[in-house]
Amino acid sequence: MDNYEYTELLKNLTLKMDNITGVVEPDKLQARLDEIEVLENDQDFWNDASNAATIQKEKTQCERKLDKYNIAKEAIVDAKELYEMAKEEEDEDSISECFDGAQELEQQILNMELEVLLSEEMDSNNAILSIHPGAGGTESQDWAEMLLRMYKRWAERRGFKVEVLDYQVGDEAGIKDVSILIKGENAYGYLKVENGIHRLVRISPFDSNAKRHTSFSSVMVSPEVDDNINITLEDKDLRIDTYRSSGAGGQHVNKTESAIRLTHIETGVVVQCQNDRSQHKNKATAMKMMKSRLYELELEAKKAETAGIAKSEIGWGHQIRSYVMQPYQQVKDTRSNEAYSNVTGILDGDIDKMIEGVLISQNRA
Repeated sequence: MDNYEYTELLKNLTLKMDNITGVVEPDKLQARLDEIEVLENDQDFWNDASNAATIQKEKTQCERKLDKYNIAKEAIVDAKELYEMAKEEEDEDSISECFDGAQELEQQILNMELEVLLSEEMDSNNAILSIHPGAGGTESQDWAEMLLRMYKRWAERRGFKVEVLDYQVGDEAGIKDVSILIKGENAYGYLKVENGIHRLVRISPFDSNAKRHTSFSSVMVSPEVDDNINITLEDKDLRIDTYRSSGAGGQHVNKTESAIRLTHIETGVVVQCQNDRSQHKNKATAMKMMKSRLYELELEAKKAETAGIAKSEIGWGHQIRSYVMQPYQQVKDTRSNEAYSNVTGILDGDIDKMIEGVLISQNRA
């Protein structure tokens, strides 16, 4: 990097930060935090536990966003000041230090840009992620398990917690169905772009003739909703089935029908849970999963209506990404139109750049 390139970088990052300022509106965030402080000093505020919890969650989000904004803004100001001083004093060491920190500075502003993009109502929530193998038997079931590992490794890299809600083992390998809860800051905001069909092309380990196979699995992501979301579900709206759990759990899982499957009659949405030995706890979890799925469908329908898209065009039926392992190595996302050669790393959970690319491209669209 030379002086011209670094100067242009600072100009571009400053322009980005100006745009971010217009969206974040730090003065309004601080004003809202001041209002919340006044509310907290009123003893009556704490008498309504539900409202107090909602306000506290808003406070945390405002503080987090304002802190990240201030850190990013100060980083640009400090970089510009250091660079100007170094040029004026012809301090080559300090100029070199500026160049060395350019990539880190650029990433810091990108992180703030992503923070702005993850500002929709449910983006900060935990995520319920379900994977369903497509047609193709063992091939697709193995691919579904590979995707599950990818998302669990991604969560691990971020320090997020993963809770298995439902897990059905495949006949020979892989999984027939799985649902997990991923707990972490902006988990849904990031993972919502994973909704859709994921396609794998590889030499099949299950084919003795070593032929190339194409497999498909669908990924569905919904925000974990709380009791403040107004979605009313009654037993008459659902078909409730019980069945024996499968997988880990000892002798108990084979003797009692503790697993629950819920089908929403109007929409056909199906969720199931066998995580707990208690049928009542599994039903409660399945109800939360159902509310999350219905809320996600409502969000998608509203977006489609705003964009003038027919309802039949939304949902999980479109291919969003291809993972090619043979005859070449490439992962390509159809939304950002970006291709990545690090297939092994991606399948090991290194998917941040892909997710960021989709978020930014969708914002520009």
